[in-house]
Amino acid sequence: MAAYTIENEKLSVKIAVHGAELSSIYDKENDRELVWQAEQAFWNRHAPVLFPNVGKCYGGYFTYNGKEYPMGQHGFARDKEFEQVAAGEDFVTYRLCADEETKKAYPFDFILEITHRLQENRLSVEWTVKNTDNKEMYFTIGGHPAFNVNVLPGTDFEDYFLVFKEGTESLSYVLLDTESGTAIADKTYKLKLTDSKYALKKGMFDKDALVFDNGQIEWAALALPDGKPYIALESKGFPNFGIWSKPGAPYVCLEPWCGRCDNRGFEGEISEKPGVNTLKVGEVFEKSYDIIVY
Repeated sequence: MAAYTIENEKLSVKIAVHGAELSSIYDKENDRELVWQAEQAFWNRHAPVLFPNVGKCYGGYFTYNGKEYPMGQHGFARDKEFEQVAAGEDFVTYRLCADEETKKAYPFDFILEITHRLQENRLSVEWTVKNTDNKEMYFTIGGHPAFNVNVLPGTDFEDYFLVFKEGTESLSYVLLDTESGTAIADKTYKLKLTDSKYALKKGMFDKDALVFDNGQIEWAALALPDGKPYIALESKGFPNFGIWSKPGAPYVCLEPWCGRCDNRGFEGEISEKPGVNTLKVGEVFEKSYDIIVY
């Protein structure tokens, strides 16, 4: 798969043309790969971009102006070939534009640009969405990077920790309905932390992702058995956040989202969807998050 490499003394980063997907962060100082390497047995992706929707639509479709549009989980951008439009020693920008194929599933003209930018131990992932249509457009967008967990020899998944902003005592989350893949929004659960940490448990994702709303998570990390973070994701101003792994797999996804899957039972117009992003004609949406290596 064609990919562009950006690197410095600390890190070597690869971003694929397919899906504009981050496919590797190699930590030179600690001699380890930090991004999940898409083993088919568990999950054959690394860090897909979720656009024009995060998660699933209830019933497998969304409604716009009374018409139903079938839409798969996480949208179509992750499966598209992007065009490289700019690059340098420390960055690369890929672009996806609407075409006749995308408009069958998503009836809007748009430009999506994704830039990965490396500075010292920090990789910024920048999204730009432009409405090039003659009408308002609606979308959600998210990141889905998967990070390796068992990075030290002789360690197990349950030796590692999730770490959150200092002083966080608990977080509230909702679960997904296994039948529809959409959120059971009327029932919340507590993730109780000790010293802002939560020890990973093999069964914690048996019911799929944990979904955190209301901007609760602006920084989350994975930590070694001694409690020290080795990789973190900073997502200031993001309203939603998902944490997920396929049960039994040695990775965890830290997922910053602007909007999320439908609530179970939602059958309104896409414009009425809670948390949907709206762009007027010619408007531009910009958002970014950072991956930090320690």
